[in-house]
Amino acid sequence: MTKDLYARHRSVLPDWLALYYEEPLEITHGEGRHVWDSAGNKYLDFFAGILTTMTAHALPEVTKAVSEQAGRIIHSSTLYLNRPMVELAERIARLSSIPDARVFFTTSGTEANDTALLLATAHRRSNTILAMRNSYHGRSFSSVGITGNRGWSPTSLSPLQTLYVHGGVRTRGPYAHLDDRDFIDACVADLVDLLGHTRPPAALIAEPVQGVGGFTSPPDGLYAAFREVLHERGILWIADEVQTGWGRTGEHFWGWQAHGRSGPPDIVTFAKGIGNGMSVGGVIARAEIMNCLDANSISTFGGTQVTMAAGLANLNHLLEHDLQGNARRVGGLLIERLRAVAAQVPHVREVRGRGLMIGIELTRPGTDEAAPEAASTVLEEARAGGLLVGKGGGHSTSVLRIAPPMSLTVAEAEEGAAILERALRSI
Repeated sequence: MTKDLYARHRSVLPDWLALYYEEPLEITHGEGRHVWDSAGNKYLDFFAGILTTMTAHALPEVTKAVSEQAGRIIHSSTLYLNRPMVELAERIARLSSIPDARVFFTTSGTEANDTALLLATAHRRSNTILAMRNSYHGRSFSSVGITGNRGWSPTSLSPLQTLYVHGGVRTRGPYAHLDDRDFIDACVADLVDLLGHTRPPAALIAEPVQGVGGFTSPPDGLYAAFREVLHERGILWIADEVQTGWGRTGEHFWGWQAHGRSGPPDIVTFAKGIGNGMSVGGVIARAEIMNCLDANSISTFGGTQVTMAAGLANLNHLLEHDLQGNARRVGGLLIERLRAVAAQVPHVREVRGRGLMIGIELTRPGTDEAAPEAASTVLEEARAGGLLVGKGGGHSTSVLRIAPPMSLTVAEAEEGAAILERALRSI
């Protein structure tokens, strides 16, 4: 049955629509931190639909909220008042730490970043954007144009002029040999020098932890130092929290808070986990920025009643059960367990991450050269052992991405680590 479905997939869907595994997997249902395929095999899910199933598969509160709302009305567009949308916007605005915050809902992280770019360029009357090397911000025409990861950038054409800044990757590049303080100073000096060679940019957009790029991040405080330079020049700071938001990093509710010394970002984008699988994304911005557009705009599908009901139920569950604290505690145990394993596997260059957002970078032993074949081997062996993980990386790197639902238990973390240990030793 799966082979037949794969053949049908290949005949009607684009060739560039990537699938994991030599024999692609059809997931039919899930519960908690586990999913099942069409052959009845059970897997511990350490990738959560690309960091989207934030709390748990088939979370009762979310399925109940969706079912009850669908029984009333699913959709009406933003042309009408929408109580669940207003309620979720109120909650998110309060949690954002942005003064006088306004919230606009979209259907995805790509669309959220697209909207942030529209707001920033309109507010600043500039189409120049600063972005980070190794970054990923979506698959739309504008977001591809600011993506600093060649593997996910199919065209050089763009409505924007993009300039790329150092700093998103701590352990590679020209400043990798510096200590954290000198690393930040060098990246700030690079930014100041860059700004001397261009017209005033609209904004800097940055992921606090680069997701597709392999869960890389700068030292804490880099973006705070950048913000001081940007603020002096009126340049906006956009924090792309599509993967880091809602407490996944454990230490903070938002990833930008590791760089919060100079205040919150001007704009924050979010998506993925808030809907727990429903299509929810959005933008938070100060009122003067959000309200700068001088033309009408609506959203047909952003903020539909059923997705907002899911988001509210999911956010309530996350906060009431302190899943941020769980990500910090269980994620800390998991990363230390994986580092102990990695010390005995020559292919592992680094185990890095925060909370339940962990990357294992693989290289050819004794070198800094990427080992994509090793990553593929581990992916297959982990599946065979009953564990699903992701892949990522940029600029000739190969990284295993580990990001389970934030309700992961200690026992499940130990189980997953044991499967990964066997898979890593099989390289």
